[in-house]
Amino acid sequence: MVKWMATSLAALTIAVSLPAQQSGRSEDLKHQQIEIQREIDQLKSSLTDSKKRTRAGMRQLEMVQAKLRLREKAIRNINQQIDMLEGNIDRSRMEIDSLNTRLDTMKAQYARNTVTAYKLSTNYGFLNFILSARSFNEAYKRLQYFNAYHEYCEDQEATIIKIQKLLAGKINGLECTRREKDQVVKEQVVQKKELEAEKKDKNNAVRNFKTREQEISQELTVKKKADHELTLAIQHAISADFYAATGGGRKTTTKKKTTTTKKTTKKKTKVKVKVKEEEDDDVVLSPEAKLLNGSFKNNKGKLPWPVDNANIKIRFGPYKIPNMEVIGNNPGLTLATEPGAEVKAVFDGEILSVFNVEGNRSVMVRHGLYFTVYANLASVNVTKGQKITQGQILGVAGKDGEGNGEIDFILMKERTNIDPALWIKKK
Repeated sequence: MVKWMATSLAALTIAVSLPAQQSGRSEDLKHQQIEIQREIDQLKSSLTDSKKRTRAGMRQLEMVQAKLRLREKAIRNINQQIDMLEGNIDRSRMEIDSLNTRLDTMKAQYARNTVTAYKLSTNYGFLNFILSARSFNEAYKRLQYFNAYHEYCEDQEATIIKIQKLLAGKINGLECTRREKDQVVKEQVVQKKELEAEKKDKNNAVRNFKTREQEISQELTVKKKADHELTLAIQHAISADFYAATGGGRKTTTKKKTTTTKKTTKKKTKVKVKVKEEEDDDVVLSPEAKLLNGSFKNNKGKLPWPVDNANIKIRFGPYKIPNMEVIGNNPGLTLATEPGAEVKAVFDGEILSVFNVEGNRSVMVRHGLYFTVYANLASVNVTKGQKITQGQILGVAGKDGEGNGEIDFILMKERTNIDPALWIKKK
């Protein structure tokens, strides 16, 4: 009996701990939903403002598409919440059924034990039970058993009361979960309606965009040319920096070693020389630069935006305008902002170069083996070789072809462009 009751109490402990394990994940999903909705509201406000001030363009199309992506993300989040709530409901039903079964079993056993205890507790029954013993020791043992039996019945009654309270809590929790699921399902319906409306907005934006196809194509052609010149300027700056870092391009005694190699190993020697030359091209960082490089790397996803109030106009990498023969490949992020907005360094570093592209200024900052470039600036506040800190103003944003504020933000590791959106904080 005691073993059976201990098992029941252990089952109660497990039943109580299960909901706590699920609540953490549920709170995470709710927090994510709040953040997604905040981003949607922010984009919606920016889009409304943009429509009032400018014609249909890349900035508006990107904001419409970004809002659509966020809405789809919100619906996926809601679907996860619903799946979790349905799982909780199923578990609660199973726990309630299990508790009801245990409760019925315990009540039946308790009823039988209570009858037995009552019979023993009457004067005649108690005396008969004790006096019918064959010896004094047996009578003493029967007295101990009688007391232990009464204690067991009292413990059994307390366990039944605990199960009843837990069962009532489970039933109440199940109803709360059902109501919460109903609310989330209603929110899902709202989000799906918003999604359909935003798909129509996207189609309208593409149609409006289509009417300006030739104009926008010319604008992007200008951008491609500027991007090409910017890339050449960046590569030139990096090459000059690497050239200086490797001692003016002078090689080590590798060639001297290879000239003494026998002809029979000439082919193998050439391979070794090539490998060695590649190793010589590697930049040896100073302890300070190595520390800066590691610190920059560890801040992936945590870097601030280069401008406080901005939206992504053109994303990193290959892009194509829907329903148009306009394609391109963006070396970084093109950010739409206010003309003259302050452009700030995203991390500590050193100004590697300040140069002009298509009449606009650009600033390149070195962070160890990483480089950030801030292009299309109307003016700059820094000079080559200057040490700068995170958040320091480098210059102010220039304008696009329509007079709207815009900058290009590029991130590289050595000579390779990487997506800045993966490195800056999510809004």
